[in-house]
Amino acid sequence: MPRTRSADMFPRLVSVAAETFIAHGFHRTQMQDVADALGVAKGTVYGHVENKDALLGAALRYADGVEPLPGPEELPVRAPAEGELAALVAERLGCEIGRLRLVEAVSARRRGPLAAELSEIITNLYETLARHRVSIKLVDRCASELPELAEVWFGQGRSGLVVVLTEYLQRRKALRLPGPAPLVARTILETCVLWAVHLHWDPARQPVDSAAVPATLAGLLTRGLLPEGTST
Repeated sequence: MPRTRSADMFPRLVSVAAETFIAHGFHRTQMQDVADALGVAKGTVYGHVENKDALLGAALRYADGVEPLPGPEELPVRAPAEGELAALVAERLGCEIGRLRLVEAVSARRRGPLAAELSEIITNLYETLARHRVSIKLVDRCASELPELAEVWFGQGRSGLVVVLTEYLQRRKALRLPGPAPLVARTILETCVLWAVHLHWDPARQPVDSAAVPATLAGLLTRGLLPEGTST
């Protein structure tokens, strides 16, 4: 008997799978856990994805709504080939990093006030991270268990951004750095990641006006790096 497939079920499956992987990690998550959370039979899950590897791949690809969902005729999602998940993460990282205002600023001379440029860079970084918060949280949670993801995420991803931020800080000689440029760069990145990604899974999270976060971070971080007397 063919397993039940439903285009309406797939978005729910992706969302629940992402939350389950984030809560338990890759190895501890079982297909039955996801089925139970959905309130369906395990066979229904297998009707949409071939196995747990395929489920993780679907969560990474679709949970943020960055890519269009597959149609019913494309289900079940097949299991990724060796290295395919790492390639997916690397491709998305490359595309998003390449479009960052930060990258543009590093490769071009400054146009306009330094305060406005730095504020725009931080706001754009935060918004980019927030747009991919589920996949970032997924990779961050599961990378330690999956070496192919760890190599991409902790190398090309986090470390790569720190390198670019460090270069920017070193190029803008007018900035007043309170410490070594790599340390300042890492602080900027981790502060943005904390607010754009991790606090959305904080069980003790306090109500915050999410619309106010980007400007608040930009103002706070920019003010700390500008020379005294510079208007923000």
